[in-house]
Amino acid sequence: MDDPLGPLLLRIAAQDRAVFRAIYRQSAPKLLGILIRMLGQRADAEDALQEVFTKVWLRAAKFDPDRGPAQGWLVTLAHNHAIDLIRARPPRNEGDDALPEIADTGLRADQRLEAKSEARRISDCFGTLEADRSAAVRGAYLEGLS
Repeated sequence: MDDPLGPLLLRIAAQDRAVFRAIYRQSAPKLLGILIRMLGQRADAEDALQEVFTKVWLRAAKFDPDRGPAQGWLVTLAHNHAIDLIRARPPRNEGDDALPEIADTGLRADQRLEAKSEARRISDCFGTLEADRSAAVRGAYLEGLS
């Protein structure tokens, strides 16, 4: 299986800043989309993205290409970080006057096109899975369920 990010993560483990910037440019839009969906607010997702990439810098040596592709490792880091943030949130006490929170996606046209393309590819992949497995993966990675 071709994993273009795998060797780059291994170079980040050796503290290669240029490669880190390259991985950030390649992966940040996709990870931000996951974080926005899970956290519900763009500002929270942007903060979380910075924390995720701090973890990438610090934990790149722990990436094992034999266990899966680098993109999966990055998505798992983002997903797990979002779950930690959600669990750490204080319980909400909403009154009648509370306004519903609306996520500001604010994506540029090229980002929307890329997201639609990725969504189609992911949907096609889900279609190859058995229904119960597809539902489990959707719940875990797209809806923040455990």
